Amino acid sequence: MAKNIIKKVKLRAPAGRATPAPPLGPALGQAGINIGDFVTKFNAATKDMAGDVVGVSIVVYEDRSYDFTVKTPPASGLILKVAGIEKGSGKNASTKVGKITRAQALEIAKKKMKDLNSKDDEGAIAIIAGSARSMGIEVVK
Repeated sequence: MAKNIIKKVKLRAPAGRATPAPPLGPALGQAGINIGDFVTKFNAATKDMAGDVVGVSIVVYEDRSYDFTVKTPPASGLILKVAGIEKGSGKNASTKVGKITRAQALEIAKKKMKDLNSKDDEGAIAIIAGSARSMGIEVVK
């Protein structure tokens, strides 16, 4: 028999370094999740992605049990890391702040493929290139 879902929570947390401190703790507490247990399981599941901020979707059931799925890091974070800059441009059309190559965009696309709405690598590269453009980062050959 299927469990009844009472709440769905979406959060972002540092991979491998989540703590019960805000903003994670209060959001989990309101959902009725054992915070210490979640943090331990999350850190174990994301230890190989350390250094990135990842999205997590949590489904809370009636008996206070839960399941969670870890998403890949946001494309913007991966683009900034590859470009070696701290933040994108506030005026992306006129001010370019960095460059990435098409090969680097392909590498990011392959990491993000399970979360992208694309059939093939070319479509995925186009999505990543669009994200880069909106941040003021050029994709060069």
